[in-house]
Amino acid sequence: MPEKITDKTAPNKILVIVESPTKAKTITKFLGKNYIVKASFGHIRDLPNSASEIPVKLKKEKWAKMGINIEHDFEPLYIIPPKKKEQVTKLKEALKDAKEVLLATDEDREGESISWHLLETLNPKVPTKRLVFHEITKEAIQKALDSTREIDMDLVRAQETRRIIDRLFGYEVSPVLWRKIAPRLSAGRVQSVAVRLLVERERERIKFRSGDYWDLKAKCETPKSKENFEADITHVDNLRLASGKDFDPATGILKSPDSVKLFGEKEATALANNLTGQNAKVEQIEEKPFSSTPPAPFVTSSLQQEANRKLRFSAQRTMRVAQSLYENGFITYMRTDSTTLSTEALTAARTFIKDEYGDNYLPKAPRVYSTKVKNAQEAHEAIRPAGAEFTAPDVVMEKLGDDAFKLYDLIWKRTVASQMENARGTYVSVTLSVEALDSNNKKVPVTLRASGKTIEFPGFLRAYVEGSDDPDSDIADQEKILPKMTKGDEILLSKVSPLSHSTQPPARYTEGSMIRELEKRGIGRPSTWASVVELVLSRQYAFKKGTALVPSFTAMAVVGMLEVHFHQLMDYDFTAKLEDDLDAISRGETGNIPYLSDFYFGNKKGTPDKEQKKGLKELIETGGDKIDPREVCGLPIGQDSEDRLVEVRIGKFGPFLSNGVQRTSVPEGMPPDELRLKEATDLLTSAEKGPESLGLHPETQEPIFLKVGRYGPYVQLGIGDGETRPKMSSLLPNMPLESVDLETAIKLLQLPKDLGQNPDNSTAVFAKLGPFGPYIECGTERRSIPMDTMSPVSITLDEAVELLRQPKTRGRVTTKPQVLKEIGVNAAGLPIQLLSGRYGPYVSDGTTNASAPKGVDPMNITLETAVDLLKEREGMTPKKKPRKKSEGTTAKSPKKSAAKSEKKKKS
Repeated sequence: MPEKITDKTAPNKILVIVESPTKAKTITKFLGKNYIVKASFGHIRDLPNSASEIPVKLKKEKWAKMGINIEHDFEPLYIIPPKKKEQVTKLKEALKDAKEVLLATDEDREGESISWHLLETLNPKVPTKRLVFHEITKEAIQKALDSTREIDMDLVRAQETRRIIDRLFGYEVSPVLWRKIAPRLSAGRVQSVAVRLLVERERERIKFRSGDYWDLKAKCETPKSKENFEADITHVDNLRLASGKDFDPATGILKSPDSVKLFGEKEATALANNLTGQNAKVEQIEEKPFSSTPPAPFVTSSLQQEANRKLRFSAQRTMRVAQSLYENGFITYMRTDSTTLSTEALTAARTFIKDEYGDNYLPKAPRVYSTKVKNAQEAHEAIRPAGAEFTAPDVVMEKLGDDAFKLYDLIWKRTVASQMENARGTYVSVTLSVEALDSNNKKVPVTLRASGKTIEFPGFLRAYVEGSDDPDSDIADQEKILPKMTKGDEILLSKVSPLSHSTQPPARYTEGSMIRELEKRGIGRPSTWASVVELVLSRQYAFKKGTALVPSFTAMAVVGMLEVHFHQLMDYDFTAKLEDDLDAISRGETGNIPYLSDFYFGNKKGTPDKEQKKGLKELIETGGDKIDPREVCGLPIGQDSEDRLVEVRIGKFGPFLSNGVQRTSVPEGMPPDELRLKEATDLLTSAEKGPESLGLHPETQEPIFLKVGRYGPYVQLGIGDGETRPKMSSLLPNMPLESVDLETAIKLLQLPKDLGQNPDNSTAVFAKLGPFGPYIECGTERRSIPMDTMSPVSITLDEAVELLRQPKTRGRVTTKPQVLKEIGVNAAGLPIQLLSGRYGPYVSDGTTNASAPKGVDPMNITLETAVDLLKEREGMTPKKKPRKKSEGTTAKSPKKSAAKSEKKKKS
């Protein structure tokens, strides 16, 4: 058994290996001088990512590029990546002085796999054990030292199987996308299914047709107390008023028009005028008690969703901050799907609740939450503050900063709230009746309903409210108190207002809701959800509009092709079943080789417990040949007035619009559901007119255009098409648009310009124009061109060589933004201009800047539009607020923990 924590020196050391330097630093504080703690910096071995990483003796093997010898039981080829070789050497050096090795990587499949790779690579000749813990505290480390174990090879095989499947999927399916749609596209086992979710939601939005309806809201007044409350008109002439749920989303018309009352503006206004000033009678008062239970402690998915909702953190940002909190000893392990709390955590939470809120807020017994996720298998406890006494959030603020404080505070409050009493209150519903005249001057009954809610005992709401930053203010917001009324009371309808509504398309996924959907379908695991979302956003498949994830046109085409020709691989249940099978491997219930064989070669015969399925190999061989690139690269929009098919096509350089005769690029950032037939035909018509030509190039006889694009003004030679990109060149810094004539444009199109060979080293010298201005390049040497004395279009070789002989200067040459257009003067008398910046055109009033909207010609921005853009930008600018102290009725930090932390800090 390993030595316990001690400060006694020993002739030999115990080597502890963890993943990160931060984790190593934290653990070192709890170990004595007999221990050396080193970091592996994650995985030290992996499958090769390029031909250069393949060992020389295997380069001629057909399977070597993929890194998996399929014919030899899917044997993986592991290599040490070049960037990890130095660290492996350091670990081997540390091993020389060790009498024992403890592999203390994370307690999940990835961590188990890292430990196994360390064992295989370092090949220690001394006893080697696995050290596992789910929080980095002195007590947890000591407990782990007392219960070391061997490496769990079932977990290792499960991780290796997942890695092999992902490699097979990516290396077999991605080339099909390159050949049939566009280069550099990728496919992934979970990634492609996640993109399908976004695409299916966008298709629903494209098919959606809006429906309009009106309802009415009454301002009511009690006869004696003169208290006001609001009521909704629910029924007219014994028919319920239509609401959004009554409309067919595909047509925008009522599903059952005879069963509801649909008002237009005229009817709603007439009824409102008729009812205003009348007295309604109280027909019924219903009171129902309610009891709300607190949410469970955080697991990975709920933490990512709540941080996205409350803190506006992306999934990747949440996990990065959580990793830092864990490695610094503030929280338990953050990749988990278990809602269990240890006895230690329950005691800490219950003690704090009793001391801070009193016995009324403490349940008689600790709350136990059942884990809802199928095959929960990562860590064994929920995400909570680490240790037997929870560290005060302010301590985290001091050590790790604002992001860590916000996330820790969220975890801290959620953990405490999960062990508090239910919130209790009463729902009140009041039904009113009155008569009104219909269009035929006939009296018809009208029903109104008012609802209220009172919270009599806040319970856990004192500490935490989902989706709220301030529990106290949210308790007030949740309450809606109705005045005291009795049956038969006459209630004055002091004002009745007609309200217009339109049905809305289904909301796009956010990062949080997408992770929730993946979890619900059993796709992916806590360790992969954040990386899947990040991967989707980084692979041309989606972009963000606010917090919503919008699929690109390329994503629409890729998913369409995979659904038709590789349906099995895109099936949600099939993907979830793969996760279940991996879980079975991790538990040692099934072997990984038969599973890999079924996945790749197929289950041809089928068995009572296994449905007959084609393997990946057969799907690629048969499906790939049937794909017509012309068909899968087209996304039809509709027929134009001349009966021509208008469609978006995916070209080599991205999506473009075509009607068979005309074509134009799709504006960047255009959501697929917003590109309707009218917008598409308008874009094609506008492209046909095109910008006015400055003239023809004397050598190619192609027209030269002056344009303003996303990154500012530029000149363009020729028209180009979806397959060939026309030559373009930006204008020089501070070059006025009106100064650009044909001669100037021709000179700009010469850039980059070959000036000749440098006499000092016989290397070619070029004049170029980059995002930071013009510069000279000679091999690896670069020098900025001073715009006050020289120009890249007229600089000579001698001048360039003289610049290259000068020493480099620090920093970049800053240039004044170029004024593209004087837009006008706003109400405050400030001039508003359109300028060209590093990131494209923007409008400015001298104080506030706002980027020009995508898909709009910046030169056509009006004064009204510019003022609106600047107002919107001002509204987005965050205003610093003083941080609320954790006092009063919100969850506070334990006094003992705070005092203890302060004592440690002083010592």
